[in-house]
Amino acid sequence: MSEHLDRLQRALGYRFRDDSLLRRALTHRSAGPDNNERLEFLGDGLLNLVMGEAVFMRQPKSAEGDLSRLRVTLVREEALAVAARRIDLGEVMLLGSGELKSGGFRRDSILADGLEALIGAVYLDSGFAEARQLCLHLFAPELEHLPDPATLKDAKTRLQERLQAVSRPLPEYTVLSEDGPPHRRVFRVRCRLPDDGGESEGEGASRKIAEQQSAERMLQRLSTSGERHA
Repeated sequence: MSEHLDRLQRALGYRFRDDSLLRRALTHRSAGPDNNERLEFLGDGLLNLVMGEAVFMRQPKSAEGDLSRLRVTLVREEALAVAARRIDLGEVMLLGSGELKSGGFRRDSILADGLEALIGAVYLDSGFAEARQLCLHLFAPELEHLPDPATLKDAKTRLQERLQAVSRPLPEYTVLSEDGPPHRRVFRVRCRLPDDGGESEGEGASRKIAEQQSAERMLQRLSTSGERHA
C-alpha cells in the first residue's frame, strides 16, 4: 500500500507530513467510522473558492452569470471524477467489501468525494496556499481550455435570451402528459411561442428535462426556419 501512496503523492505534487490525514482522506464511509466525509466537506468549500478565483482571473470580461456557469463545469461530480482518474485515485481508495464487490472504486461519486477529501486533508496538513496549489494542479487541463460561457447556458435560458433580444414574448411551457410507473415516469411538455403560435415538444424523466428538450427543439426550429424577427 505504501508504494501506491507514494505514487499518489507524486501525482499530487504534494507529500503529506501527517500520513493519518492522507489515509483518512482515502477512506470511504463503507470502510469504517474514521472516514473522509468531514474532509470532503472541507475540500468542497476550498475547491469552490479556488475555482471561483481561477475563472475570475482568467475571464476578466465575463459577467457574474458566466463565471458561475464556468465554475460549475469545473466542480461538478463528473469533472472531479475525471481529475481523480488522472491520478489513479480509485486504485488507493479504501472501501468496504460491499463497495469493492460492486466496483465502487470506479464510481464517479466516490472518486469525486475522495478528491475533495484530499484537498481538505492538504489544507489541514499545510494550509490554504498548498491546498490552492493542489486545486490548480489537479484542474490545470480544464483551466487551460475553458469553454465559451455562452455554450454553457441551458436551452431554456438561450431561448429566452434569443426572444428577449428581439422584444418577443417569452415562451409558454405546458405539461401535455405524465405517464409510466412512479419509478419510471415520462413527461411530455410543449413549448409554445405566443406571438406566432409556433410549437415544439420534448420528453424526459422529469418535467425539467422535458422542458429543456422542448426548448432545444424550438431553438432548432427558429434556426432552420430563418425567421426574420427571431
